Amino acid sequence: MVDILDLIKNDATLPEKYKQMSVEEMEERVKEIKEKYGRRLFIPAHHYQKDEIVQFADATGDSLQLAQLSQKKADAEFIVFCGVHFMAETADILTRKDQKVLLPDLRAGCSLADMANIYQTEKAWGILQETFGDTIIPLTYVNSTAEIKAFVGRHGGATVTSSNAHKMIKWALTQKDRLFFLPDEHLGRNVSYELGIQLDQMAVWDPISNTLEYDGNQDDVKVILWKGHCSVHQNFTVANVEQVRKNHPDMKIIVHPECPYETVAASDLYGSTSYIIKTIEEAPSGSKWAIGTEMNLVNRLIQQHPDKEIISLNPFLCSCMTMNRITLPYLLWSLESIETGEYINEISVDPDISKDAVLALDRMLANV
Repeated sequence: MVDILDLIKNDATLPEKYKQMSVEEMEERVKEIKEKYGRRLFIPAHHYQKDEIVQFADATGDSLQLAQLSQKKADAEFIVFCGVHFMAETADILTRKDQKVLLPDLRAGCSLADMANIYQTEKAWGILQETFGDTIIPLTYVNSTAEIKAFVGRHGGATVTSSNAHKMIKWALTQKDRLFFLPDEHLGRNVSYELGIQLDQMAVWDPISNTLEYDGNQDDVKVILWKGHCSVHQNFTVANVEQVRKNHPDMKIIVHPECPYETVAASDLYGSTSYIIKTIEEAPSGSKWAIGTEMNLVNRLIQQHPDKEIISLNPFLCSCMTMNRITLPYLLWSLESIETGEYINEISVDPDISKDAVLALDRMLANV
């Protein structure tokens, strides 16, 4: 646990008192506060969180799942969301306004969500409407900001998760001739292709140059993919797959749909985080797996399934750096702010944005 202390020594944001505490002292304080508040406090933690956080979680799961669990915790006055910013936003959107949602470290963002802001999206929408007319419905991955969810809600679209993207893309194409998929091009491409949409029917919108990347006849476009990606899953490559095939020919390869199309195509299986976890849980003892997803989760699966041989598809890949902003000292700081009534890093989404974002979320829930 020394790495925790090494990490915080030069942290200018963290109050000095937490730099002087031992890991054991911090863990005891977290336990005391959890016991003191009981059901008034709910700590959800995303699957990608480190073990130092997961040990105190009241629930672990994917982002939307945790936000929905937060919504169901009627007795919870305080929700300390151990994930990244967009996840805490979704929790605030779904929970009552008298419930407080705190994010232990505001620097815990998401590179994927940050690749699509509302100004870029509004500009893109205007150009695409001029190009294609009223033939497009927008969909956004839940890994997006509250403003993007609200934009999609206002324009008749819905959110999607990596688990239900198949159903939602099929639904979207019953509503309009084309869909505009934000902000992860890989998820949109992988699922659309599995549904029978050909690669030459997919265009890519570049928000930096404000241009549509497409070589064919624009009338053939069915899916417009926002040019964005997860900085972790982007780095699982075909070369990684080939290396595993060479070194471990009897090993199955399972990857997340945020990985590039070529990587997914070269793998044996792909699916959401929950799908990966379930697949490993249900796999026979002695089976061998290379997993292409975030390293904290892979390491946890290795620990939980000693009867199986599990490796990371890319052993040189770092954990999600923004997710790892949530550390034990920051969790404790957030919890102690509840005791003092300071409520550091409270996440509060504008009511008008929340209203439109809920439209997008509700359309998804109505169709899955």
